[in-house]
Amino acid sequence: MTAPAKTALIVYDGDCVFCQSYVRFMRLRETVGPVELLDARSGDPRVASFQREGYDLNEGMLFVFEDRVYHGDEAVNLLAILSSSSSLFGWLNRAILSNRTAARLIYPALKFGRRVTLRLRGRSLLPADLDQSPDPGKGW
Repeated sequence: MTAPAKTALIVYDGDCVFCQSYVRFMRLRETVGPVELLDARSGDPRVASFQREGYDLNEGMLFVFEDRVYHGDEAVNLLAILSSSSSLFGWLNRAILSNRTAARLIYPALKFGRRVTLRLRGRSLLPADLDQSPDPGKGW
């Protein structure tokens, strides 16, 4: 009898159009099996738990895989390595971000793009403490 597959978890900002598109177009299930997508704004208690552990979700998405948490550029690097390259997006994602140095250099631009689009859409950054309400002007 084989053990049930562990579910990978991606924690992302559901108000960020780039984050939404990234997790939607990535074909991770083809290579790692079940993947749970968790919007950091959903109120799920796991998000607050990750924050208490010191993960700043305004500084990067999380990828939990095989009992390890990857944050920010580490997360997108591993996601690129594990993702299927069967689509144009997957091929480009893998070609660029599977290189650790490239992921580390490109990720700050991705974070900046997220902040700009949130601002343009009138959305706030994620609160540092999910027990508080978000401050739309905070983080700029």
